Parts: sequence; C-alpha cells; structure tokens
Amino acid sequence: MPAKSKAQQKAAGAALSAKRGETPKTELKGASKQMEESMTEKQLEEFASTKRTGKPEHVSK
Repeated sequence: MPAKSKAQQKAAGAALSAKRGETPKTELKGASKQMEESMTEKQLEEFASTKRTGKPEHVSK
C-alpha cells in the first residue's frame, strides 16, 4: 500500500530508520512512533519508497 501524502511517506521513512537501528527510537514522535510500533519493516519500506511527485503534503480526513 503506497503512502497517500508526503507527510505519511516521511513518517514511514523515520520509522523505518528507527526500526533498523539507524536512529534512536526516542527521536520518534507522533505518527512515526506509532508506525514503528505497529508495522513490519516490509510495510514501512513500501510506504517510504513511494514517489513524492504529485502527492499532497497532507491528506484531509
């Protein structure tokens, strides 16, 4: 499932970095913290690898 916004893609990238141990988990906030705890590394890779072109910054609810 690809990311629907730039913000979601960035949060997935931060969570993926923490899951791999490249950055400390204590630096995560908000959505990226929840993503790191609830998603697998493969799911985070799919979100983080989404192309940003044409994506809105945030998706309205």
